[in-house]
Amino acid sequence: MDLHDLNKMTAEMGNTAPMPVLFLGHGSPMNAIAENEFVASFRKLGNELVRPNAILCISAHWETQGTYVTAMRQPPTIHDFGGFPQALYDVRYPAPGSPELALQTKKAIRRTQVQLDHEWGLDHGAWSVIRHLYPQADIPVVQMSIDRSKPPRYHYELAQEISRLRKKGVLIIGSGNMVHNLRRIAWDKLDESYAFDWALEASEKMKAFILGGDHQALIDYRAQGRAFDLAIPTPEHYMPLLYALALKEGNERISLFNDKPVAGSLYMTSVKIEADL
Repeated sequence: MDLHDLNKMTAEMGNTAPMPVLFLGHGSPMNAIAENEFVASFRKLGNELVRPNAILCISAHWETQGTYVTAMRQPPTIHDFGGFPQALYDVRYPAPGSPELALQTKKAIRRTQVQLDHEWGLDHGAWSVIRHLYPQADIPVVQMSIDRSKPPRYHYELAQEISRLRKKGVLIIGSGNMVHNLRRIAWDKLDESYAFDWALEASEKMKAFILGGDHQALIDYRAQGRAFDLAIPTPEHYMPLLYALALKEGNERISLFNDKPVAGSLYMTSVKIEADL
């Protein structure tokens, strides 16, 4: 597809009211097949949202050198985990891809050369939550990778470049966890809403920054003290939050849901950003 065809395709999609933006705390892969309050909230959200033309997902589980977008017509379901029941490996989420959206995303981003990917597919950071939003798997889904070599501000500013997609009916989803330290999980409290003191402290500060619009503090998370260091030992699950927040415009409303800890060192807190109609 050349530039003329891309411009024609973009025009044919037409403009829409800005779609909401989501950050979804995905937690354990088992949430893909579990029945709990978190997935019930995802299902409820899917019923409430205006049906998107397509979904662009930034998942914690696709880190690359450089930035890539999936560009195949039928992305495979990736089971990128180990040690879980066979029922989880049997799940398929056969949503179509969208080479057209991949090209729109590539065109929108100026700060780097986005590469079109035909190998990856949908990892569990994407399909484990999207399957609850849209169980019919009938909405095209494209994933965009996280460049592991770049600092937080780079990701925040890159995300701002894709804001125009919101007005093309594209639902942009960041999937990760604000507080995510698997090495410190309380294995005796796996099924409990329990948080270590440092996890609670980090979560409360993060939420205050989010609701107060202090994105700079969230970008500079390494300057926020020991609780943040423990909550974000590695950045991949946190970066999707910055992608979502970067897309907030003007006086758009921001709300939290699924705001509970799990097993001491995880938080399922999710974020919804939407125009104030």
